[in-house]
Amino acid sequence: MKIGILCYPTYGGSGVVATELGIELAARGYEVHFISYNVPMRLNAGFSENIFFHKVEMSSYPLFDFPLYSIALASKIVEVAKFNGLDLVHAHYAIPHATSAYLAREIIAEETKKRNGRTIKIITTLHGTDITLTGLEISFLPTMKFSIQKSDGVTAVSEFLKIKTQSQYEISKDIRVIPNFINPDIYKKISNRETQCLEERLKSNGEKIILHTSNFRPLKRVDDCIRIFKKVREKIPARLLLIGDGPERSNTEYLAKDLGVYDDVTFYGEQESFLEILSVADLFLLPSQSESFGLAALEAMACGIPVISSNAGGLPELNLHGETGYIAEVGDVNKMAEYSLRLLEDKRVYDIFSKNASERARDLFSTDKIVPRYEDYYKEILDS
Repeated sequence: MKIGILCYPTYGGSGVVATELGIELAARGYEVHFISYNVPMRLNAGFSENIFFHKVEMSSYPLFDFPLYSIALASKIVEVAKFNGLDLVHAHYAIPHATSAYLAREIIAEETKKRNGRTIKIITTLHGTDITLTGLEISFLPTMKFSIQKSDGVTAVSEFLKIKTQSQYEISKDIRVIPNFINPDIYKKISNRETQCLEERLKSNGEKIILHTSNFRPLKRVDDCIRIFKKVREKIPARLLLIGDGPERSNTEYLAKDLGVYDDVTFYGEQESFLEILSVADLFLLPSQSESFGLAALEAMACGIPVISSNAGGLPELNLHGETGYIAEVGDVNKMAEYSLRLLEDKRVYDIFSKNASERARDLFSTDKIVPRYEDYYKEILDS
């Protein structure tokens, strides 16, 4: 198969999953063409003869107040499809990717039918905020629904997201649930010079390391991490590590100062790779207001880190309450702090949860379990 992958190249979960999927497919012998306005953040695995990147170039004209990315993307898809004979286009995030893919397919429909006897197939993967936030904007809603309905195949990263999509948009099309995944050969606890240095620096007085990573949007509720940490810090020595950046970072820094914990909080900003930090962390916080899956939590679990999360969206499908971590109501800082202390103060219980988290991540969400499901779905759609 020759597969085109449309994704955002930034640090969000949709771009990460799309990139990792493309890398895995290329390793299995498929020809993969990434199409985006920049090189995807995780497309750094070195040279692969099966991976190609096509940059969507944007032109500036005085007539247009706003960049016409959707149109430029559609034109680039047409170009890549013509010159490389794509079999299908996999759009990650419905708007604008599925919309642009549909437009591109219609532009070259007659040509591809004559050449291949069929049009290019479109598979759209729904990741979360494209459904729960963007698509509900009144100006986007009709386009969102149309793009999903016109896709040849649709997947969602959790059962929660599937149900929400079908109910909110009155979608009649079947939606296949294929969850996010991790490569267990990469996401595992490691020990090297860097991790030893981190241990010596961060845990010199026996501190427990609490970790959170996100894009610092309001719905991630990073301020709750600060409040949870303050309550934990009052009971035991601890440090909070925050990875990521975004609109709420400044507010979060000010809150840490106001609550008197700033000296024990480290803001690392955006990090392309932070496996060393995952390897020294003891607990992962994800108090999100909305979370369709929770890829960051899965990466932590794979490294044996129990998760304290909210009950938002698809998180209960990943983080099992009382087994791999604990779950509380959104905004219940007191309960999350209580659960954090319950784990951090009892090594016997902690070790059980750590083992459960690692095994669940590897047994259910590893590349060798999930990527074949995408392969099978591709073949099913191409044969339909």
